[in-house]
Amino acid sequence: RVEKDVTFLAPDRKEKCDLYLPAPHRPGERFPAIVVIHGGGWKRFDKAEPREKNIACNLAGHGYLCMSINYFLGAKNETPWPRNLLDCKTAVQFLRVSADKYPIDTGHIGVIGGSAGGHLSAMVGVVDSDPGLEPDQPYPKVSTRVQAVVNMYGVNNLEAHYSKPEEETAFRKVTNVIPQSEWKRASPLSHVSRNDPPMLLIHGTDDDTVPHQQSIELHEALMKQGVASECVILDGAPHSFHLQPKQRDLRPLVFGFFDRYLRPNPSLR
Repeated sequence: RVEKDVTFLAPDRKEKCDLYLPAPHRPGERFPAIVVIHGGGWKRFDKAEPREKNIACNLAGHGYLCMSINYFLGAKNETPWPRNLLDCKTAVQFLRVSADKYPIDTGHIGVIGGSAGGHLSAMVGVVDSDPGLEPDQPYPKVSTRVQAVVNMYGVNNLEAHYSKPEEETAFRKVTNVIPQSEWKRASPLSHVSRNDPPMLLIHGTDDDTVPHQQSIELHEALMKQGVASECVILDGAPHSFHLQPKQRDLRPLVFGFFDRYLRPNPSLR
């Protein structure tokens, strides 16, 4: 069951979310929840794009309550950063305050996204000590902490430079949406700590927008801090794909990852 265009930000905000609700199997059952963050270079696309529908429908079918969100994409001469991240973190808060209305297990919340959505998913996971990157409204003092992150071909180090001119051009075209003065602060790599939640990184070798070294670099940094991290590189995969690309069916991988960290009781898997 899908509830479309649900308000989760302030009442005057145009950005909404779609909720994908799995069918309950037991009386009083509560579901772990996953925020789905769309891509689009932080400046376009929508919560109901084919990739996001594929991700949300597959995860809801596996027993997760999914929340596919729209977030601030900027306005004329206005950068989307950091309001885009604040909106994503507000989505996590919404799930926590909505447990009386929806059957949500508020102690087990994950996040997943591709491209710009992958970057924002990683940022939701690793940022928890920067007061300027925590929303204060409309749910003050509600935790934005998540328990698992899936980052698909997201930008993880905005300050990176590459030896191949074509990679540099494509990468800069994307990252220039965020002011250069904010590149370090907006990079997941800059916030890695031993307290970060487990992360699964998925990237393709034929990505011509965000080189797959971006995922390898973040994976190595997480591992160095002792954070549970897995990095899967798909040979021949391009920049954008959902959970069922031609190279490999990713559903068992992603389901298994979320099950491990969002369903600690094996009987609920």
